[in-house]
Amino acid sequence: MEDLIVLSMAQERQQNIVNAVQNYGKQLFKFIRSRVKNDADAEDILQDVWYQLSSIVDIEPIEQLSAWLFRVSRNRIVDKQRKKMPQSLEELAYEDEDNEVYYPEAILADIVNPESEFEQKTVRDAIFAALDELPPEQSQVFIWNELEGLTFQQIAEITGDNTKTLISRKRYAVAYLRERLEKLYYE
Repeated sequence: MEDLIVLSMAQERQQNIVNAVQNYGKQLFKFIRSRVKNDADAEDILQDVWYQLSSIVDIEPIEQLSAWLFRVSRNRIVDKQRKKMPQSLEELAYEDEDNEVYYPEAILADIVNPESEFEQKTVRDAIFAALDELPPEQSQVFIWNELEGLTFQQIAEITGDNTKTLISRKRYAVAYLRERLEKLYYE
């Protein structure tokens, strides 16, 4: 009897992973690909995301699987960028679907103003600390919209939430961040 339960749980877990790959695979790949230099890097990161998902014993407690997958993807992208220190400004750039080249603003700010690096790091740290204090839904919408440049419609497709709900969450996040970071702003 125990063997049947274990087998059933394993099959259910495997089916959940297969469903996640089918439901989110293309969106995740597009999301990752728009932030890395080439298809090979995007595929490597996506494989890491699937591996991390498969290593979770029980994915049922993950309330918003899509949000979790996109957060893990973003973290893997950041990890990959940290490991590979670019030699030139061109290596920092990435292309979107229309082959337009973009440079991350935070990186350009550090390159253009090296004397203010400490101040910029302090501000970034304060912002991310304040974001961590927010409810995850508000924090995630703010990050996707403001820091990653996703539209509310794109976020709605990822999360399945109504765009008005997402706009409201971002509004609450912005209000909290303004209040929380007001002192830093005046300093």
